[in-house]
Amino acid sequence: MSEVTPPRSVASERIVPKASEGASAHKVSPASPIAMFDSGVGGLSVFKEAIKQLPGEDMIYFGDTARVPYGGRLPQEIVKFNQEIISFLVQAGAKLVIMACGTSSAVAYPLVKDRYKVPIVSLIEPGARSAVSATETGKIGLIATQATVDSGAYQRAIKKLSRDSQVFAAACPLFVPLVEGGFFEAEETKKVAAQYLKPLMKAGIDTLILGCTHYPHLTKVLRQITGIKIKFVDPAEQAVVEVKKLLKERGLLSQRPGSSAKPNYQFFVSGQTAVFSDIGSKLLGRPLLNVRQVSLGRAGRKQV
Repeated sequence: MSEVTPPRSVASERIVPKASEGASAHKVSPASPIAMFDSGVGGLSVFKEAIKQLPGEDMIYFGDTARVPYGGRLPQEIVKFNQEIISFLVQAGAKLVIMACGTSSAVAYPLVKDRYKVPIVSLIEPGARSAVSATETGKIGLIATQATVDSGAYQRAIKKLSRDSQVFAAACPLFVPLVEGGFFEAEETKKVAAQYLKPLMKAGIDTLILGCTHYPHLTKVLRQITGIKIKFVDPAEQAVVEVKKLLKERGLLSQRPGSSAKPNYQFFVSGQTAVFSDIGSKLLGRPLLNVRQVSLGRAGRKQV
């Protein structure tokens, strides 16, 4: 059974940074944690995949719940939020950071990927590779946030890999608030999903990219609409495969034996902890008792 950091005396610990913390002095080892972030609970789909493929790794998760959703925000806002979060995660000792957020991967990754001393992993290229490999007809569907669709990131990545492939994209702005509210199989969710998927089904897609990390949490509802013939692509699966390969190449893969692994999982949020703990526990299938609240700024962490 995996081990989490014991809860403190209060449910929401407020973090005060040390002024000396910073990327310039950052040193990592195989024992350092992997970190990942999302605008909310959606990225827990990536966290779950990482637990599956990398059971011996310590991990840190950050949910920017005070500013969710990202999909309707301006690109410059998304980049700013990403810089604040990545700085926090690097200060926390991360040896690698996964953008467990489709919008961040699409909008911010090209602008921030080379600014840090640790590798930053996007979901776009792994998702595109998986989709191109999965499709038989070349008709690939993409459901994502408005920002991700408008960025054209997936479309460009797929065309680079397969010039003949067609990408049919649909923005699904209501999916994130529905997942954040815990409405995974509600009637409203089913109704909205049917509307979003209708043009993609009409286009004859045979593969569907779940281009936001919130969407794998709606797989059951989506599958009821598409049937079993359409292949679903969760970019997290290939992204974690590539993370494992990258860590191995750099000599940073955890040396903890898998059979006796007792990894440490830490969870941070920018908003209130209670809702994240409740929804997150349901999504991960384990209680999240050690969620801590932080407020981010240019200097990294500061007290709320």
